Amino acid sequence: MCGHCGCGDKSGATILNLQTGKEAAMGGHSHDHDGAHAEGASHGRDHGHQHQNGHSHAHAHAVSHSHGPAHHHDHFHEHVHADGTRHRHDHSHDDAHHDHSHGHPAATADGVVELETRILAKNDALAAKNRSWFSGREILALNLVSSPGSGKTTLLERTIGDLKAELKLYVIEGDQATANDGERIRAAGAPAVQVNTGTGCHLEADMVARGLAELKPAVGSLVMIENVGNLVCPAMFDLGERAKVVILSVTEGEDKPLKYPHMFRAAEIMILNKIDLLPYVDFDVSRALANAREVNPDIRVFQVSARSGAGLEDWYRWLRGEISKCHEAAFA
Repeated sequence: MCGHCGCGDKSGATILNLQTGKEAAMGGHSHDHDGAHAEGASHGRDHGHQHQNGHSHAHAHAVSHSHGPAHHHDHFHEHVHADGTRHRHDHSHDDAHHDHSHGHPAATADGVVELETRILAKNDALAAKNRSWFSGREILALNLVSSPGSGKTTLLERTIGDLKAELKLYVIEGDQATANDGERIRAAGAPAVQVNTGTGCHLEADMVARGLAELKPAVGSLVMIENVGNLVCPAMFDLGERAKVVILSVTEGEDKPLKYPHMFRAAEIMILNKIDLLPYVDFDVSRALANAREVNPDIRVFQVSARSGAGLEDWYRWLRGEISKCHEAAFA
């Protein structure tokens, strides 16, 4: 999962409020280690314990670290016996001949699975808080996911342009870099924040929480979360949304639902976009729909063109209905 590709590292992640121009870092590495130390640090530890045979042992470890191709460590271990005699043992070794693991667990398959489980559990707990926050404010939150180039941003621009006089819309825009898409959203007429994930290939619940703190969406509004273009990791990370909406364009293969079943299974809605290009591409619509329903029999499909506007009224009708459900649920 993400521990292998490096996208769990948030050290390069930033959030930009496109209304105010304020930019902030999302935060750096977080380590689940018992202790932490910096490169080039020198540190000492003293431990004492009493044995049943009357000997007391005092251990003093003087460790000097110089992180380069090899490390050299000097340790002395002193025994203080009951009769007052002392014995000191000196140890010196180089990393070239010594396994200095710092007590960190080996990167076994079980360890990776355990780490991934902890990451997802922490994200799910934050997502539950987001969901409760949305529910308490009667906000409809949708997580838009797709491959790069499917037309997510164009669909958002068109939706904002057509509905901004009717609905209160806000957007959390996710990309690895640049604020290009966020600026497009703001120009279309919706408040937006740009979350750049750096090496990350998906948004996470804490990123959405930070985005909401900047956006401050109004009660009863619609929050669209445009995830990073990727059909793998976003399927596993709950953001607290009401539903995932997967966008598939006719310029892609109709076998995408079979290749990425976790995403299409997690989605409630599939938008088949760019239908205005059907006369010019080799794409079998019936096969694409059959593949999507093979993976997720309950998935609902809207065939649209964000460019021409064809089919968008069905999408808008669904949005209005879901917003009404959010309002009704608040008083249930």
